[in-house]
Amino acid sequence: MVREIKIGNVKIGDGLPLVLIAGPCVIESEKSCLEMAKRLKGITDSLKVPFIFKSSFDKANRMSLDSFRGPGIEEGLEILQKVKDKLRVPILSDVHCKKDIEFAGDVLDVIQIPAFLCRQTDIVLAAARSGKVVNIKKGQFLAPWDILPIIRKIESTGNKKILLTERGVSFGYNNLVSDFRALAIMRDFGYPVIYDATHSIQLPGGKGNSSGGERQFVEGLSRAAVAFGCDGLFLEVHASPDKALCDGPNMIDLAQLKRLLIQVKNIRQVLKT
Repeated sequence: MVREIKIGNVKIGDGLPLVLIAGPCVIESEKSCLEMAKRLKGITDSLKVPFIFKSSFDKANRMSLDSFRGPGIEEGLEILQKVKDKLRVPILSDVHCKKDIEFAGDVLDVIQIPAFLCRQTDIVLAAARSGKVVNIKKGQFLAPWDILPIIRKIESTGNKKILLTERGVSFGYNNLVSDFRALAIMRDFGYPVIYDATHSIQLPGGKGNSSGGERQFVEGLSRAAVAFGCDGLFLEVHASPDKALCDGPNMIDLAQLKRLLIQVKNIRQVLKT
């Protein structure tokens, strides 16, 4: 049995509608962030898809020193607060050190632990002690059962508001592959599982100083994950992915989103019959 997790007006768990976590990889500007959130909310409202907005205020794990990181925590949180106030949607973003959590917890509804940091005990415990929902991105270096000790760290604080996100596993150099057995294995630990389709097609370091991606596979993998049985999809979306300042190769075009959501909703409905 999977625990029901409530995030604002969104509920995730057994028998509940498929949830979408979506937004641009990083906040590029206040204007673009607000516009993207507005357009995403319009699409999800029209399809009655529960929606959580995601964007990063600081991408501290970029490969190159020259890579765009975002506006930083202070300005970034101010922008995310405006999205939250104007659109009344829950907000998810990632943190990269313990000190971020004290400030981010005032704005974020979901604190995300990045895949590379998922085993860092101090940051996991600090996120858990915030009392917020904690989304653990399973590291691409971990087997699905290796997520259980991380769950136990969070539970040790009394916090049982946990989401688990699958984002592919390393397969040789500069490549990831999705093993959908991981969705079922992690779900058996009792918490909702999200499938991150856009990071699962990333090619880490594939462009030398930055990651590449194969966004043409996002739709197929999303359909397969929903058919296999996940509780939500995580999709990074951009109005012009090829012009994005961060992770453009693995983000999908906003113009694709509505069609994809209709497809996965239909798949989800078939599973209920």
